[in-house]
Amino acid sequence: MIGKTVELADAFRKHDLPVVLVRVSFAADGGDRLPGRTEQPARSGGGTPPAGADQIGDQLAGHAEDIVVTKRNWGAFHGTDLDVQLRRRGITQIVLTGVATSIGVESTARAAYEHGYHVTLATDAMTDLSASAHENSLNWIFPRLGETARQQTSSRSSAERG
Repeated sequence: MIGKTVELADAFRKHDLPVVLVRVSFAADGGDRLPGRTEQPARSGGGTPPAGADQIGDQLAGHAEDIVVTKRNWGAFHGTDLDVQLRRRGITQIVLTGVATSIGVESTARAAYEHGYHVTLATDAMTDLSASAHENSLNWIFPRLGETARQQTSSRSSAERG
């Protein structure tokens, strides 16, 4: 999944298209965490994430032209400047990858659709903690929010790609 995301990001950069990297981070005191009551804890074991868990992975980081958004919710739109960043650049189409398919990716896809963006979901560049939740998003939710696609492998010749 990370390899596919890196390939997509590199392809976007090669064509001078913007890459948005989204990270999840919370204040040290947890004051900006979602306060609502739930039947299931937000993360296994609860508590504070390990040090560095909110950093962009080395495979994707290090490109000054990339836009970095910090979210504190499931989706990347609510409470961030993502919509402003996209609209000011005239962007109308987004391609989504990420973790977890049924939580962060789906929430972001729903918001993107509601904001009027054309949404493409790179299904081979996302994963989930639950295989059944992942499949539910791919089969039932995503087709209602946009277009799903898998990357063509680089080992195929241009003739094979059509």
